[in-house]
Amino acid sequence: MRCRDAKQQLTAQRETEPEQSDKLHLQEHLKRCPGCHSFERRQSYLNTLLEPPPSRSYSGISTERIMQAVERQKRISQQLEHIQNRQQARLARMGKAGPKIAGLAFLITGAFALGLFVLFLFQPEVFISLLSTLSDFIDALYMLTGYLQAGLTLITSQTWLLSGVALVVVVMMGMWLRLMRIPREA
Repeated sequence: MRCRDAKQQLTAQRETEPEQSDKLHLQEHLKRCPGCHSFERRQSYLNTLLEPPPSRSYSGISTERIMQAVERQKRISQQLEHIQNRQQARLARMGKAGPKIAGLAFLITGAFALGLFVLFLFQPEVFISLLSTLSDFIDALYMLTGYLQAGLTLITSQTWLLSGVALVVVVMMGMWLRLMRIPREA
């Protein structure tokens, strides 16, 4: 069998069913001829593309299952709405209390600093005795400052370490923003 005859037979095979003897001759030729074999593979690929996909048969979904899904969706929507209301109430409380707390902290810190300054100006003996009683605390703060300075020097001298710290800060900020967002319905 020649290649041209084999290709014609492969093309004709798509429309009609060939005889058994022709099939055997064609199969023998395809085993021997790589060009015709690749042509046959392309033809079979084109056949699979042109065939309509088999229709999917869906099993019947009961009305009860649909109603359960609707109820579950309704419950989830109510829970989301409840969470959103609670978060909005919490944010409203923080919106009122946040500036008051910040102002109070600023006022207390300023009053403490002003008191120490007045004590330093008008009664230096009391100020010195106060500092001597707080010397251990001040020493601890001084040591902590030294360790912090050494750590910051290490971080800023090593750029990869600085990048890692920056990444951790960015990720933590992203997590905080994600947690504080107002929930939306899906």
